[in-house]
Amino acid sequence: MWMLRSDAAPTLGEQQQNIVGTLRPDEKAIMTYVSCFYHAFSGAQKAETAANRICKVLAVNQENEQMMEDYEKLASNLLEWIRRTIPWLEDRTQQKTVNDMQAKQEDFRDYRTVHKPPKVQEKCQLEISFNTLQTKLRLSNRPAFMPSEGRMVSDINAAWHTLEGAEKGYEEWILSEIRRLERLEHLAEKFHQKAAIHESWTNGKEAMLTQKDYETSTLSEVKALLRKHEAFESDLAAHQDRVEQIAAIAQELNELDYYDSASVNDRCQKICDQWDTLGALTHRRKDSLERTEKQLESIDELYLEYAKRAAPFNNWMEGAMEDLQDMFIVHNIEEIQGLIAAHEQFKSTLPEANKEREAIQAIQAEVQKIAQSNGIKLSGANPYTTITPGSIDDKWEQAMAMVPQRDKALQEELNKQNSNDTLRATFATQANAVGAYIQAKMEEIGRISIEMNGTLEDQLTHLREYQQSILSYMPEINKLEGDHQHIQEALIFDNQYTSYTMEHLRVGWEQLLTTIARTINEVENQILTRDAKGISQDQLYEYRASFNHFDKDHTGSLIAEEFKACLISLGYDVENDKQGDTEFARIMSIVDPNNSGAVTFQAFIDFMSSETTDKDTADQVIASFKILAGDKNFIMPDELRRELPPDQAEYCIARMAPYTGPDGVPGALDYMSFSTALYGESDL
Repeated sequence: MWMLRSDAAPTLGEQQQNIVGTLRPDEKAIMTYVSCFYHAFSGAQKAETAANRICKVLAVNQENEQMMEDYEKLASNLLEWIRRTIPWLEDRTQQKTVNDMQAKQEDFRDYRTVHKPPKVQEKCQLEISFNTLQTKLRLSNRPAFMPSEGRMVSDINAAWHTLEGAEKGYEEWILSEIRRLERLEHLAEKFHQKAAIHESWTNGKEAMLTQKDYETSTLSEVKALLRKHEAFESDLAAHQDRVEQIAAIAQELNELDYYDSASVNDRCQKICDQWDTLGALTHRRKDSLERTEKQLESIDELYLEYAKRAAPFNNWMEGAMEDLQDMFIVHNIEEIQGLIAAHEQFKSTLPEANKEREAIQAIQAEVQKIAQSNGIKLSGANPYTTITPGSIDDKWEQAMAMVPQRDKALQEELNKQNSNDTLRATFATQANAVGAYIQAKMEEIGRISIEMNGTLEDQLTHLREYQQSILSYMPEINKLEGDHQHIQEALIFDNQYTSYTMEHLRVGWEQLLTTIARTINEVENQILTRDAKGISQDQLYEYRASFNHFDKDHTGSLIAEEFKACLISLGYDVENDKQGDTEFARIMSIVDPNNSGAVTFQAFIDFMSSETTDKDTADQVIASFKILAGDKNFIMPDELRRELPPDQAEYCIARMAPYTGPDGVPGALDYMSFSTALYGESDL
């Protein structure tokens, strides 16, 4: 408790009463009254000044805290979106058909054009908010804002980089899967087509090979059966290639992980087992027939010649029909032109093939002539082969009908590839123009950021106009996206007319928008610094000229050696000695608190302005609170509510720790620890 001494100086009221009650007060009484009056009004003025200073400090702190909360919330939401999106992009669940994979491709296109662009804008806004907050903290002499763990701008950039890597991998996987499934569908169709032809050919062959008709046949009939069997062996050997092709296709389907490999393997195994059985039965029947070879004396050579020539010719026609019906997949003009050239070469062999067909039919005609001349009764069937002249003619007509159909299919594919080539050229023309535009604008922004044309407000206006001109180019980007969509829908996987890909151009466009926004933010922060520090335009020009002079590579930042040379040119004692190194290390800790090794222009002007301007300190705030507390080491809530606005008074009361000093009273608050915490010198 404060105790008044008996000899204490009279108060202003007491002195006023003394003067009023005295008829003619002396000079000493008047001087005493004036002195009391002066001290009373002087104390009131100090309290008002202290309260104003505290209000200013608290308002800045409240605004900064709100910006920190906004940054944390926005960063959390963006990182959460990235965390949810990456697993989707890393999902490699295989599909069974091309249509299923194209549906995934459409979902990915929606993600690129609908879901991602707003997040790009959020990321850009997050960086702008972070830079603005750091600038305001430096201007108010507050410590730099350190986001919570995992929410730094660098963390967000790293997560964004991971997201873009996942995007690229996902798109490459989709295209690879489409190619693989196309190949699988083509191979599966080819397998089933060849298997059906082979199964049709083998139908009834086992029954034929297991019959024992030679046991009751005449000598001539046995000889005929032996020749027929030789013709069958020739036909069997001719079909060996088809069996090997079927097995090879099945093996390739297994290697490419075809979803229905089980049924393919089962069918292939049945064909191979049946082929082995046919081979064994063929050898067994041949042995049986050879035992009666002596009985084979009368043989019709013409039938044998017919059979020997008809079998390979029939096999050739079957192969030609397979080729004419064969499905094909091409991706460029050269490939379809190669198929057309092969088809033209095939057509050039048709006249010789027709001569062979006529020669085979002439053999059968000669048989009929000889039989009629010698009164021989023919059974109507060639004992050495099942291939009849009618079947040869039927297959020949079928093959000839397939030729124009093949011509039409190849021409349609050629037209399609010409159309695809036009799509490639259209995309390449637009992509080359957009790529050159982005490169030119990036270089121009880099040049603008280091030039000193006009005031900062003029530069800001110019940059915003420049930003609008860049945004007006967006229809060209959208047009390019449309061209790229046509490219993908046409299943075009390469483009020899341009080195640009849509992915590269998307990244370049996003970087261009981010760069111009970041440059505008840097100029805005320079304006904040200039206004807060009272820096003249001439001083800013001088700072920029010095900075640009030592920024030799025009990167917009100075490395440690360049910054040191700049300081020496400005008169700072940072020469290469112990004292100079210590001073330079101190300065670098101010301009580069994150130890990145580079000094930006904003950090440079912050440092230069801080050397010549006044700034609030913790000691000044403590002194202001001490005045409000009546020179006590603590302050009461009522005193805060009396001297400060209500919201700032409650702000202090909520954050001040209880005073624990020996001279404290109940409810006393510690304004000293609160003041030092505002400037990062202690913890609240």
